[in-house]
Amino acid sequence: MECPSCGAISEIPECCSGISANNTQIQPNSSENSTHELNMSSGSDVQPQSRKSTLIEFPGVARTPVPEWRKELSVRVREVQEKRARDAAVEAAETQQLQADAVATTPQLELLPAAELPEMNPLVAAALRRIERAHQTANPEIRQSRQVLAAAVAYAPAREEREENVPETLTPQLTFEEQVEDQTCEGSEIPPHVEKTHNLVVVPVVEVPEPETRTSPPPKRLIIDDPNDPALNYLDSVSRTVRVDELDTQRPAAFRRLVCALFDLVICALLTAPIGAAVQMTGNNLGDTRTIIVLASTFVVVTFIYLTLTTALTGRTWAMRLLSLRVIDKRTGLIPTGGQSIGRSFLYLGSLALAGLGILFALVSREGYTAHDRFTGTVVIGT
Repeated sequence: MECPSCGAISEIPECCSGISANNTQIQPNSSENSTHELNMSSGSDVQPQSRKSTLIEFPGVARTPVPEWRKELSVRVREVQEKRARDAAVEAAETQQLQADAVATTPQLELLPAAELPEMNPLVAAALRRIERAHQTANPEIRQSRQVLAAAVAYAPAREEREENVPETLTPQLTFEEQVEDQTCEGSEIPPHVEKTHNLVVVPVVEVPEPETRTSPPPKRLIIDDPNDPALNYLDSVSRTVRVDELDTQRPAAFRRLVCALFDLVICALLTAPIGAAVQMTGNNLGDTRTIIVLASTFVVVTFIYLTLTTALTGRTWAMRLLSLRVIDKRTGLIPTGGQSIGRSFLYLGSLALAGLGILFALVSREGYTAHDRFTGTVVIGT
């Protein structure tokens, strides 16, 4: 059923009867609150105006009344806001009054007492006295005029005592100075100013010539005292019986040189064997292509170093020493130089890479020289 007072649908015919009873009980309290609100707002100048609601009311729907607790809460909030506004106005007035009192009671600025001057350094004071004494002794005429002026100034107070109501002026002193100058000009001529001689001597600057630094040439090393000097040890390995014109007669046989070359390759293989053992111990397969390439490269490097060092330092390899062979320079008959040794090793390894074509060149050559002998200018002889 629809309630006639609130329009709500409920089973009870009069659902708002209890609310109307409560409203009748609260009316006295609301009248008391309204009188209290009027008394509180009487002190303020501005009174709130009742605002009409702008909400659109639909026909047939009753508006829900505002509960009393909300009205009481709004009244209390308004009272608190008004109280805070009054307190803020009072505090602002007190602050302005305090600022005005502070400005009125501000003390005036006072002059500080004169600061005491620091005492002068005695050295500076003595220097100033010496300067004044020097000026007094340098110009005696000025000193005499100062004495006359001092006398005139000394008599001035007596004259002032006799004359009454005479203002103190400096004109008498000025007239005395002019009179003294006129008397000195009429009586005698002013002697010329004599410059004071100083006992200072200008010492000419003597330029000291800078000593010439002679760079002595580096001393030459002469090996004349000790014939066993280490620098001469390489001469022991040079054959003293070799002559350039006898190289053809001391040329070894081809078989002898072939055996020497094989022995050198065996020695290089033995030097490379530890590296191959290390590679095998690391777990690599010696039949692997990569391992074979590494071992072959190591063998070539070891052979190059072995042939270069032994030929450049002693003129013979270990196999040549075993078979009594020696490598010499064809032009000088001495052991090959470093460049010749490097060239021999490089060409020898190239001949091996080309299946021994450089070595077989000895069969075609009339002198029996190989490719590395011909292009480096070296010769292998027997001792």
